[in-house]
Amino acid sequence: MNKKVAIVEDDQAISTMYRIKFEAEGFTVETAANGKLGLELIEQMKPDIVLLDLMMPEMNGDEMLEKLRKTSWGKDLTVIILTNSGEEQAPPSLKELGIRRYIVKAEMTPRQVAEMVKTELAA
Repeated sequence: MNKKVAIVEDDQAISTMYRIKFEAEGFTVETAANGKLGLELIEQMKPDIVLLDLMMPEMNGDEMLEKLRKTSWGKDLTVIILTNSGEEQAPPSLKELGIRRYIVKAEMTPRQVAEMVKTELAA
């Protein structure tokens, strides 16, 4: 059974790059361009894992995560933050919202991110 990944990212080029990489690795991938659409996508898709950007229009990542954690279908979902902001700039609320990992996009290749996702899903 193939695993489902939701990518919530407002930068279309980055979103597409990760979609291509994850699909090549055998994942089913859906994307959303902001937190509002991301919540809708996650509710419909029921992904195994979410890659979530923080800085987005409409609703940013930490707001989306806060709303997600209040739902029955999102409270225990594995979420990895994938952003350009360093961890020291992250909203303090992220720690309480149960993120599994914090990745700075510039520090990892899509292949490394895909490997990390596989490790998280195998855990």
